[in-house]
Amino acid sequence: MKVQAIVPTAGQGKRFQSTLPKSLIELSGQPIFQRSLNLLQKSSLIEKIILVVPKEHKQTFENIVRTLPFCKDIVIVEGGETRSISVNNGIKALDQDTDIVLIHDGVRPLVNLKLVDEAIKLSFEHPAVVLGVRVKPTIKKVDKQGFVKETLDRSELWEIQTPQIFQKNILQEAYKKLGTETFTDEAALVEQIGVKVRVLEGDYQNLKITTKEDLFMAEALLSFSEKKL
Repeated sequence: MKVQAIVPTAGQGKRFQSTLPKSLIELSGQPIFQRSLNLLQKSSLIEKIILVVPKEHKQTFENIVRTLPFCKDIVIVEGGETRSISVNNGIKALDQDTDIVLIHDGVRPLVNLKLVDEAIKLSFEHPAVVLGVRVKPTIKKVDKQGFVKETLDRSELWEIQTPQIFQKNILQEAYKKLGTETFTDEAALVEQIGVKVRVLEGDYQNLKITTKEDLFMAEALLSFSEKKL
C-alpha cells in the first residue's frame, strides 16, 4: 500500500503575539514544523510528504526544508483560507497511485512514531483511523446564560488528535460531496458521508501547540525525553 502524508502548517501565531505561522515558532531551537517532519520522515511506511504552507511564507518554508537532510521526497504547496481548503490542496498534490493518506498537524511535534506506524497499519483494514486520548476532566454543556445544562458521560468522550489516516478514495469522495465546507478535522468530514472512524488510543504527549502554555509544556516534555536518552 502506498502511503503519503499531508502536513498542514497554515495556522497563525496570533496567540503568541507573532506575525509568523505557529509552525515556524521555535521549539528548543528548531521550528515546530521541522520537528514534526523529522518524526514523519523516520517512518518506513510513508513514501512522500506534502507540506501545506501559507502563501506569504512559502519562501521561508522552502529555505528551511532545503537545508534539511531528509530522506523522503517533500513537496511544498500553498494553503488556503481554511483548513479544509489547505488539506484539499494537499490532496491534489498526492501521487495518483496513492492508496493511504495520512494527515498530521504541523504543530504536533511530539507524536509517538510507533503509534503513527500502528495507525497506518490499521488503516489497511479500516477506511478511517485517528489517534485519540480519553478525556480526563469532567465535561459539562453550558447554556448561553452560563448555567449547566448537562454533565456528559466521560467514559464516551475522547479528545481526537492527529495523525488522521484515510483510504484515499474515501477522503476524495468526502471532499467531492461536501466541497471545502468548514470542518474542525478530516474525520468529521468523512463522518458526514457515513464512514465509521476507528479510534486508536494515543498518548497525552501528542500536544497541539496553539498557545504559549502549550509551547512551554512541549519544551518541558522534550527536555525530559532527551534526558532519558
